[in-house]
Amino acid sequence: MSLMDDIRITGDPVLEEVCEPVADINDEIKDLAHSMLETMYEADGCGLAAPQVGVNKRLVVVDCEWGSGKKTPYVLINPEIVETSDELRTTGEGCLSFPGVTVQVERPRRVVVHATNLEGDVMRYEAEDSLLAVCLQHEIDHLDGKTLLDHLGPMARMRVKKQVREAIEAGAKPGDVEKPSKAPKKG
Repeated sequence: MSLMDDIRITGDPVLEEVCEPVADINDEIKDLAHSMLETMYEADGCGLAAPQVGVNKRLVVVDCEWGSGKKTPYVLINPEIVETSDELRTTGEGCLSFPGVTVQVERPRRVVVHATNLEGDVMRYEAEDSLLAVCLQHEIDHLDGKTLLDHLGPMARMRVKKQVREAIEAGAKPGDVEKPSKAPKKG
């Protein structure tokens, strides 16, 4: 079941909350993870965190390869960043909760994450200089109540909020990384 209509947009208080750990990998959590994956694919995203669909749980889904024609989904339950590099990298990031914009964000180049999968196994994810490295950090930020805005200074934060408002007014939906162009008026 897709949760497209449940994707929360910047300004929603749930995006600023620190999420609760998942205590039990039960059918409800498994169903949520599968619905989040379906929603992520439908929105052309590469990651989605539970608070983005209004659920205050430490659950993330990621698939940074599906655009190449194959699906390689990861479900990360209670993910934790255990190691990062000192060297940083700046990349443009989109977010399903910030339709119509891409924001330049500086993050560690390399990240190591420990998380539990749906089978209850503890997994180690290591990524460097890749979309996966950015995506893991971005989605775990959501679980800690942080968004793209938290990586910006005050002026840039105000500018991005305005850009998102304008993009939504122009018809941007979650998954859009730039403001839609207005259709030309017919004469």
